[in-house]
Amino acid sequence: MRTYSDIALQVDEILIPRKDIDLKKWAVIACDQFTSQPDYWDQVRAFVGNAPSTFHLILPEVYLGSPDEPERVAAIQATMRAYLDQNLLVPHEGMILVERVVDGKTRHGVMVALDLEQYDFHKGAQTLIRATEGTIIERLPPRIRIREGASLELPHILVLIDDPARTVIEPLVARKDRLPLLYETELMLGSGTVRGFSLTSPEVETEIVTALRKLADPQAFNARYGLKSNLPVLLFAVGDGNHSLATARAIWEKIKDKVGMHHPARYALVEIENIHDPGLAFEPIHRVLFGVRDSIFSAMERFFGEPIATQPMATPSDMIAAVKTGSPEKQRIGLVSASGISVLDLPPLTNLPVGSLQTFLDTFLRDGGAERIDYVHGDEVVFDLGRQPGNLGFYLPAMAKTDLFKTVILDGALPRKTFSMGEAHEKRFYLEARRIG
Repeated sequence: MRTYSDIALQVDEILIPRKDIDLKKWAVIACDQFTSQPDYWDQVRAFVGNAPSTFHLILPEVYLGSPDEPERVAAIQATMRAYLDQNLLVPHEGMILVERVVDGKTRHGVMVALDLEQYDFHKGAQTLIRATEGTIIERLPPRIRIREGASLELPHILVLIDDPARTVIEPLVARKDRLPLLYETELMLGSGTVRGFSLTSPEVETEIVTALRKLADPQAFNARYGLKSNLPVLLFAVGDGNHSLATARAIWEKIKDKVGMHHPARYALVEIENIHDPGLAFEPIHRVLFGVRDSIFSAMERFFGEPIATQPMATPSDMIAAVKTGSPEKQRIGLVSASGISVLDLPPLTNLPVGSLQTFLDTFLRDGGAERIDYVHGDEVVFDLGRQPGNLGFYLPAMAKTDLFKTVILDGALPRKTFSMGEAHEKRFYLEARRIG
């Protein structure tokens, strides 16, 4: 174990499945995907069966609130202990270079542990590791219940670095064919393939740490963003899995006085990716309201204090094209319902359309205008769900990924669920693990 406190990094033991385990059944997509599509998780269950799998180690959020949730949590924790007792996981000392290929795109990342003492998910945080989006606090308790009694963590967390010169990860990719291959598998249900390469060389570790330290140099940091006054360095921005990292932080705060500052739970295993990786795409996260009780147009007029300009659209492609013509002054979103599709122009309450819409939706839900909300990925999903009677779908434009770091540095965390790093099936799969208890 080696710790680099100045860049919040720890190189520790990572657990990977034994060579005889079927990795296609072992690896499962992040628990917070397909939350309104139980058919997806039914397919996962049928495909995995009783084989060793991370499916038996996670609680897909589609099952949150189900009557058997406590039994599911207990079973997850028991299965973790059983897998360890059966030696299904073997240790790898060092970092791992990850290569994911899906839909013709290839992206790369490095698995490493980050220091939760240097992470803060609250808006306005000035820590080395920060959230990029607002955290939905009510989503933490079920994750906390699982992690509190867990002996393992299985990360789907993707953390971004802003490395335009491509100094950290890309030099490793250039010589990946000379690195030892740790694992390789096709991923289930059309999610592409993944490979992992060993990064155990001390020279390689020094190279990575040195490059990260240069990114974290205060003078270079302030020059990179054209900051007029010196601001605290943001080195790692949480792109995906912020609620999992927030859960890890909550547990660490709860136990650290009892276990001491050298406990493994102080750190969380993540995959670091460069925001400039051409295989990394930012996609919008759309909204769907279920059980809508009130008129959305009347509620919007009351909330915004003026009529909302509305334009009916003939086809989904027309609506998508119209949404892309929005501007900061005329924030455009799409509306999908059983009666048709249209484009709405919202008065700007925040810098991004998603912020203006979410501010309204929070009030609408609080006032009982709908039963619940879900945050969904992909055009087809928002159209399919939005067209169902009693539902409303809200289609949002994407944000430019190159704007992310400077926006978080200057304005703090973005509105929750602002963007997604790829479509749902492109998300990170659970494969590696780490002992935390």
